[in-house]
Amino acid sequence: MTRFPTAEHLASWAGLCPGNYESAGKRKKGTTRNGNLHLCGVLVEAAWASSRTSTRLGARFRRLHRRFGKAGGKKAAVAIAHTIPVIVWHLLTTGATYADLGADYYTRYDDTNARKHRLLRQLRELGYTAELTPLAA
Repeated sequence: MTRFPTAEHLASWAGLCPGNYESAGKRKKGTTRNGNLHLCGVLVEAAWASSRTSTRLGARFRRLHRRFGKAGGKKAAVAIAHTIPVIVWHLLTTGATYADLGADYYTRYDDTNARKHRLLRQLRELGYTAELTPLAA
């Protein structure tokens, strides 16, 4: 891994870094860069496979897919494919073993009170009222 000084260099060599096209302050479509086509294809396939798992990568795929919209599966797959060599680079340079952070990684530290208020506000914006009563334990 000494050939790649950072994880970003490895991801760029694989062709999984987004392009940066900006002109006159307007951001253009950022397609991925040219890189190793075989490695890129394998990593995207691994990303699609990890999307069906209950791991942190699967949870991140589903989260990105929701954010990118209806046709966001391909963008999310490329984002996850970018994450895989970054993880591999860190594991190989530090000599650590991989420990998955879990599918609940992105929701573990959510504030339930803030979520309750956000959902109530969204209901009010849709024209509904709701009364909350806690469940009997």
